[in-house]
Parts: sequence; C-alpha cells; structure tokens
Amino acid sequence: MKKITVMAALVCLVCISFAFRQRAARYKNLKVLPKNTTKQEMDSIMRHFSTSLGVRCNFCHVRTNDAQRDFDFASDSSKNKQIARGMFKMMVKINKKYFKESQAEARSANRIPEVSCFTCHHGKENPENRPPAPPAPGQQRPPAPRTGLP
Repeated sequence: MKKITVMAALVCLVCISFAFRQRAARYKNLKVLPKNTTKQEMDSIMRHFSTSLGVRCNFCHVRTNDAQRDFDFASDSSKNKQIARGMFKMMVKINKKYFKESQAEARSANRIPEVSCFTCHHGKENPENRPPAPPAPGQQRPPAPRTGLP
C-alpha cells in the first residue's frame, strides 16, 4: 500500500511539473532572426527596436482587425517590416565584417560597441542624413548620443 501511495505521488508530481513547464516559443515567419529565438530574447529584441526608433509595435506589425488590439505578428504586409529586415541584415553583415573580436576583447571595458539600430536612428523613425547644426556662440555642444545596445 505504501509503494502505491509513493508511486501515485511521483506520478502526480511529474504531471504537475509538465503542466507548469514553460514551453519554448515557436514564432512563425522568422526570416532574419534564428528559428529557436526564445520569448525572452524576442521581447528584448523588439524592445530594442522600439526604443532605438522611438516607435511602437504597430510601426512594423499589423492588427488582425481594427476593432481588436491583437496583432498578426507573422504578417508581411507592412512596408516598414520589410525595411526593418533589410536593415537588420545590413547591421549583421557590418558587425560580422568589422567587429570580429576575441574572447579577451569581448571582456574588455574598452571594446568598441557593435553597430545597432540606435547607431543611426538615435530614437527616431528615420535616421538623420546630415550632422547636427553647430552650437550657437556661447552654447555648449550637446553630449554625443550613446551607441550600441542599451
């Protein structure tokens, strides 16, 4: 009788652990991000895009319909999403070509940050295509914006 009770308890624990196990997210239509991207990684990437461009989700993603607040994240109907994919590919290519680093360099406090969305956008939808105007006489130049991932 004692063995049956112990076995039943073990079976219950296994069932409960499977019920509460967090599933790995399976995203549809990933073309530039790795297919095994986790929810935590995706949230971080999307937060970086949003902050770097000063936009919200609806800048690249379309709603399922106007009355709902749900998005069709897999849809490719947004022009901005297509542009973002191209920019992401360009960013990865630049970083691979110019920012290869050894393990020692990666741990160094003096390493050069990689190119990211913020490098060009600085929190704006469209990157500036000319340098800022020089400060007026007697004014200080504003601090340079940070580059790299926040």
